[in-house]
Amino acid sequence: MRRESLEQSDVSLLDILDAVLDKGVVLRGDITISIADIDLVYLDLRILLTSVETLIESQNKPREGETVNE
Repeated sequence: MRRESLEQSDVSLLDILDAVLDKGVVLRGDITISIADIDLVYLDLRILLTSVETLIESQNKPREGETVNE
């Protein structure tokens, strides 16, 4: 039932971008460049995509297990 409602709703690219920037998303990947089965370059990529406001808010929030000093 939930899937049917998602298929019938119109979602714009702007709505998706707004949701991603509001919550943030982390992309991770590995790239290996090799010639003749010899690895020449290995890249470990980590990308954080979020708005500056969301990033600042998340840095100011206490993390699990931390106590807040007042």
